[in-house]
Amino acid sequence: MQKTVTVIGGSGFIGRATVEMLARAKMRVIVLCRNAERAKYLKPMGNVGQITLVSGDALNDETLASVIKPADAVINFVGILAETGGQRFEALQGDLPGRIGMLARQNDVADVVHISAIGADVGSPSLYARTKAAGEAGLLAAFPDAVILRPSIVFGPRDGFFNRFANMALTAPALPLPGGGNMRMQPVYVGDVVAAIEACIGIGKTKINPRGKIFELGGPDIYSFRQLMEITLLQIRRRRLLIPVPLSLMSFGAIFAGLLPSPPITVDQVKLLKMDNVVTKNARGLAALGITPTSMDAILPSYLARFRPGGQFSR
Repeated sequence: MQKTVTVIGGSGFIGRATVEMLARAKMRVIVLCRNAERAKYLKPMGNVGQITLVSGDALNDETLASVIKPADAVINFVGILAETGGQRFEALQGDLPGRIGMLARQNDVADVVHISAIGADVGSPSLYARTKAAGEAGLLAAFPDAVILRPSIVFGPRDGFFNRFANMALTAPALPLPGGGNMRMQPVYVGDVVAAIEACIGIGKTKINPRGKIFELGGPDIYSFRQLMEITLLQIRRRRLLIPVPLSLMSFGAIFAGLLPSPPITVDQVKLLKMDNVVTKNARGLAALGITPTSMDAILPSYLARFRPGGQFSR
């Protein structure tokens, strides 16, 4: 094994792909997740003993220290889209990254990579975006060499975006267009995000030294939300109405939806829908890391075909 890499919050969509990459690179991997039993699918990605799953709360100092202490590199994926129960933006996105950075410095960890999001901004009307920015600042204050990656919407076989709307189109007569569907997005392939992580922990080659820098990750093309819905329907070969929904109406509905245990949308998420989700002009991106972004056209058919009438093997 070349080095030990700790992945915090590694059982999700991007985390799973990252663990697979680390296993192929012959790294020893420690994955901290809330429920190791449910994350057992990660184990076969490596050889016997290569991947260690640890159940625990990342907000617990003792647990966090135990997984960071043996690491040569730490990758943090912890983040939430909505607050539910004890999962709060301030704790998980605002405070945790700084604590990770502090423990990494104390234990002489060489590399820290933090997955943030495009739109992280202390002045944002969205608490999600403000805490993302606070987390970045706290991490860099504690560990100045940390690398921060801000992806746009991430797509791939297990994504929560295209799969969600394709599945909705199986039964719903129409798909909603928040604010008319004019919000712009720059979807980035999960494989490219993983390649960026790989470069930032010294496995892959880069054009520049990434330490202490922020990279915004987007795909080769920018689309409106409406265009993404049209592409989804084209891929799954289904006709559905696209209904514009005013953001004011969505905000009103979100007030009540937010009371549910797993809200479909929250008031804070509606605030995010008012802003474009694209790479900032002159920001460092995939190209700076020597990565050519992958087009959606090359990937979407491979996993959206299963939503077509008759399934993926239909003609």
